[in-house]
Amino acid sequence: MERVKSGHERLDRLLGGGLPVNGINLIIGHPGSGKTILAEQYMFHNATADAPGVYLSTVSEPFDKILRYGEALAFFDEAAIGESIFYGDLGETVHREGLDGVLDHIDHLLKEQQPGLLVIDSFKALRPFAAEEAAFRRFLHELAGKLTAAATTAFWIGEYDRDQAANAPEFAVADAIIVLGVKKTAERELRVLQVLKLRGSGFQSGEHAYRISADGIDVFPRLADDFDTDDYELDDTRVSTGIPALDETLGDGYWPGAVTLISGPTGAGKTLMSLHFLIYGAEHGEPGVFATFQENQTQLARISAGFGWDINNNADVHVLSRSPVDLYVDEWVYDLLALVDQTNARRVVIDGLGDLMFASPDDVRFREMLYSLAQRFSRRGISLVLTHESSELFRVVRLSEVGMSHIADNVVMLQYLRIESEVKRALLVLKTRASAHHPEILEFCIRPEGIVLGEKFESDQRFD
Repeated sequence: MERVKSGHERLDRLLGGGLPVNGINLIIGHPGSGKTILAEQYMFHNATADAPGVYLSTVSEPFDKILRYGEALAFFDEAAIGESIFYGDLGETVHREGLDGVLDHIDHLLKEQQPGLLVIDSFKALRPFAAEEAAFRRFLHELAGKLTAAATTAFWIGEYDRDQAANAPEFAVADAIIVLGVKKTAERELRVLQVLKLRGSGFQSGEHAYRISADGIDVFPRLADDFDTDDYELDDTRVSTGIPALDETLGDGYWPGAVTLISGPTGAGKTLMSLHFLIYGAEHGEPGVFATFQENQTQLARISAGFGWDINNNADVHVLSRSPVDLYVDEWVYDLLALVDQTNARRVVIDGLGDLMFASPDDVRFREMLYSLAQRFSRRGISLVLTHESSELFRVVRLSEVGMSHIADNVVMLQYLRIESEVKRALLVLKTRASAHHPEILEFCIRPEGIVLGEKFESDQRFD
């Protein structure tokens, strides 16, 4: 099937390669959701002098207003106006001649200009000009026939609710239906795109985040990979944690491509342990990415400098710092994947699962995303470390609220222990998949050179 591309690779992939050529595409959503911008994005990307794009306003907004706001978009090409792209107004026609006049107007355009794309905005606004339901259905049938005969790809834009899909005849005529909307979670608002219908093609189901910017609609398809049963090979050389004593406790380090969860209370050393892992890799030819929601590049460099590490001048250590405020998890994960590809990273740290979880619209989306990341990194032999702050300060009794231990190949728990009047840091390796490990509670200290593991706690030591 031939496809109409949007010019946005992720959106086209979400749509199974693009929208069907010569189809009728319905773009629906509430005011301000970006319907007009998306339609113009398609038009400017596809219109040519031989197959121009025609944008018709009806009785919602005059075409000069649509044109004026369109000029602020990066893809808007002023030189194309009047050459390959034409704007027009159906408002006067529908008021004076009704739907029959609209049909005649469009028929004339199709014959004279032979457009490759035709946009009608707002299509829903035409409905009140039908005397009865049968008359509107007849109008739809005749318009669809004219568009099909002219081999024109059409975009009908309307402020419909998705609930109208069961009754509105426009939904039955359309070959593709795209919904743009806003999903609210607590105080956060997330723009979401969903494909309700796409004839003759597969597409990615569910709700997908998007942003509106000067570049147009930027879509971030939800990361929800299917379970991959294909075999793949991984190097059997162990990956060092950067802490020799911890390597020994784990059974000579991590397997390449493994997922490691480090859990513990505030200040226990989770970030420092992750930096050991990343710095050691950089020193041994394995570039790494440190994704954080708490420290920016400057703050992280200051922390690292306290232990003798200069990450600002280390070409193999890359920081992805994002604020948890107004964080789109789907956008963030594509930024992470792009940075991993760009730097050829072999080690990745996500410091702060709690921030990532709270920024997610729901638990299912969060778990899908982490599972998919783990799958992708594992197949490429990229070792992933995740940190999570536990709520208990002493005597940790649960691993995390996020329930991700089943994804982790290795689980390292950090905690504080009170021995009479003294507080000590302790480490316990709870799990190492496909490897023997020593399940002993070990004391460790944070010194100028980083984390130093001590001896295991003796059974006769009294804990409070």
